[in-house]
This record gives sequence, structure tokens and C-alpha cells, in this order.
Amino acid sequence: MANVSGWNGSELDGWEPGGLFPQKLMLADCRPEVSAYYFKEWNGFDMALHTHDSSEIMYVIDGNCSVGVKPFGENEAVVHLTKGGFILLDGTVPHRLLVTGRCRMLNIEFRFVERDGVLPSTKQLAEGEEALAALFQNPAPYVVLREFHDVHQLLKNLVLELDAAESGQELMPQLMLAELLIRIARLHQEYVEAGPDTQSMYVRQCIEYLYQNYDRSIQVKDAAEHVRLHPGYLQRVFKQKTGMSIMEYLNAYRMDKTAMLLRQTEIPVADIADYVGIGSRQYLHLMFKKHTGQTPVEYRKASRIAGYVDSRDVQ
Repeated sequence: MANVSGWNGSELDGWEPGGLFPQKLMLADCRPEVSAYYFKEWNGFDMALHTHDSSEIMYVIDGNCSVGVKPFGENEAVVHLTKGGFILLDGTVPHRLLVTGRCRMLNIEFRFVERDGVLPSTKQLAEGEEALAALFQNPAPYVVLREFHDVHQLLKNLVLELDAAESGQELMPQLMLAELLIRIARLHQEYVEAGPDTQSMYVRQCIEYLYQNYDRSIQVKDAAEHVRLHPGYLQRVFKQKTGMSIMEYLNAYRMDKTAMLLRQTEIPVADIADYVGIGSRQYLHLMFKKHTGQTPVEYRKASRIAGYVDSRDVQ
């Protein structure tokens, strides 16, 4: 999709080959709308080049495949996708799917229609989300990304909502599609900023996993599975980038959370170990004293005294 020259009923017309999305998305009062979606398990398949007036997301749930894209006047480029990989492409550019073995996929096609209702237009969304504006103005006919959790979950939730939605109840699918596009835009921005330094991106994804799961009993292999890397390789890269092992980083974060809970809540010290994923109060006591130089009880008492003095100073 590229240039939107006008409206055709409720749909945007004037599709011409060009960038990833219609160039007038930043100007027109429109919104995205899912036009087709399906799960499909392929066992050997060679699709002919074809086009359609919609954007398409092809996500690999399991297995592997290739996608051929042939921009007008150019040679065909072949993109290889494995589990967790996906391509977002301009459907007006000739493309095809190639599967030599087995591949399970989730495909969603969407177009842009005249905005109705209360939700923001694509222009308004892009004005409030820099990454989305950059994606809307991307001159390439496709982008290839890799994400194992958020994007897959958003796609599945969107499909479930579309299946359940009754006629006239399109608000939730519209919201979910907008959220999906913003998440993909942010992911694309991360890839662009990381450049060839994909190691830093893996480390960041690992750190996000630690932040979201510090209250659970997790190990290096859990984080490695999350980012789809070998545990030994992830451990080595993480140490290079942060100066700490994964578990050292995790435990330091847990101690910061412990300090916050001691300062700002009335949770009994004996219970805080469970809140930060530490197996026992005794172990938390040893770790926290090593981290801060004080026991949890001493730290809480000192923070209470400091808070009392500060409040008197304000008065």
C-alpha cells in the first residue's frame, strides 16, 4: 500500500505500490480493520505470487518457511522465518509463501477504512506514538521481526475476539488491532536502534523478563527459553553487557524491591521473601544485609525514623 487518493464508500482506495502503508495515514481520518484471519498448518507448499489490497502479518507459530516478495521492477527477495518470526508486508506488492517441510502459521490481513465511532484515527495514534509514526512512514514494502511472546499473544487474543464479536460490536477488535500495531512499531524501533548489536536486544529482553518474574522462582534456563537462546550463550552475553551474571542482576533487583517494600508498605518482614521470589526469610536476611549493610528490620526502622524527621522538617 502506498498512496491513498480518496475514499471508496467506507474504504480507502487508490492503492499504489510503494511503502509499507498508505502515505496518507498521517493525514486521513481512518482506522485499521481486519479483513481476514486464519490459523494454518502447511506441509510442503509453493504458493504463486499474488497481491491483495491489504496489509498482512504472517507469524510462524512453529516450524519454518520462506516468504518471497517481489517489489515492482525488482528481483524477488526471499525471507526465511522460523518459530517466533513474522513478516509485516504491503499486500499490493507481489508475494508468496514457500514451505518445504512443516510450518504452522497465524495470518492476519487488515486494511484501512474511514474512521467511525469514538476511537482515535491512525493519524491521532501516530501523533501520540513516535514509533507508530515511523512505521506508518516506512518506505520499505515489508519488515521482518522476531518476537516470541507479546506479539503472538496479541495476535491470538485478537483472533479470539474476532471470533466472539457479534455484528455491531467491533470496538474491542479495533482497540486490539491498534495495540498490536503499536507493539509491532515499538519492536521495529528497537530493532532499528539496536542495528547489528542484536546481543544488546537479547539482554534487554532478558532484563524485561526478570522484571516481570522476579517474584517467582526462576533460573537462567527460564530466561534463556524466553529469548530463545542457549543458556550458556545468554549468560556469557549478559555478563559482557552488564558486568553481572543473570542471577546476580536478578538478586540485586530483588533487593531493590525488598527495600521499597520495607520503606513503603507494612508487609511483615517475614512475608516479604515471598513477594520477591526468595525461598526463605533467613536467606533474604543474609542477602539484604550483604546488599545494604543492614538487616531488613534495621532498614525498616531506619527508614521510619528518617521519614519522621523529614515530615517534621516539612512542618
